[in-house]
Amino acid sequence: MRDFDESNITTAVLDRFDGTPDPRLKAVMQGLVRHLHAFVREVEPSFGEWRQAIEYLTRTGQMCSDVRQEFILLSDTLGVSMLVDAINHRQPAGATQTTVLGPFYVQDAPEVANGSDIAGGAEGEPLLVEGTVSAAGGGPLAGALVEVWHSDADGYYDVQKPEPDAHALRARLRTDAEGRFRFWSIMPRFYPIPDDGPVGEMLAATNRHPNRPAHVHFMISFPGYDTLVTHVFAADSPYLDSDAVFGVKTSLISHFARETPGTAPDGREMDRPWRRLNYDFGLKKTAVGTGARRVA
Repeated sequence: MRDFDESNITTAVLDRFDGTPDPRLKAVMQGLVRHLHAFVREVEPSFGEWRQAIEYLTRTGQMCSDVRQEFILLSDTLGVSMLVDAINHRQPAGATQTTVLGPFYVQDAPEVANGSDIAGGAEGEPLLVEGTVSAAGGGPLAGALVEVWHSDADGYYDVQKPEPDAHALRARLRTDAEGRFRFWSIMPRFYPIPDDGPVGEMLAATNRHPNRPAHVHFMISFPGYDTLVTHVFAADSPYLDSDAVFGVKTSLISHFARETPGTAPDGREMDRPWRRLNYDFGLKKTAVGTGARRVA
């Protein structure tokens, strides 16, 4: 086939992929072509706009490094990351809803005992986090791995600092025989996603802010169950209704209760006001024939 024009080129490109040996790859490539061509037909870009788009994607790739993934950030801010997450995590009743991993997860954070303080010396309003891990619609899961991380009182993660703290505000711990866990930290703050690159340019040009509401990240795993990746958001934080990466779900919003000085539930004496979060998590049993989801 030759003499391609706007009415026949899509069919011609689709035909070129007919011989793809892998059926899934064939479906993906032909779906991409159909939707990409439909987008071009809808917006009818000029050559100048097309070049600008190519340059934008090029700069997005050039911004990526071993500590920053600008393409994931672009996916997040276009809502694609949350759409992929939603498609892959249709949760049953009793299972905690999922949300994006975010760019600040660190593998192999130190494992600590229940009740430990993970603040690493960071200054801020003390926060006691308590919770349980159970099977969705079932009983407690003893020995579940709970990985946690969050920003400091200024909205920064440890890895963002010029001289990173050694695993401050992040840790791994295990649930006890009744599926419970507990740790001390400090109250996180809302913060902007990195906006000094192409993604920030897009947000500014479209009159969007870069902010995320205050939250604590959780990744919870247990053999035979899908690994849960989620956040718990502070109910009194700004930006709950305009999260830059579309990650907020009502069921994940919780009160970080304000407590007065006195004796905390674990016997710790508090000489100043502090905050308390209590949240119960439910894990979805892994479907037969599939592996538990583990995010690297």
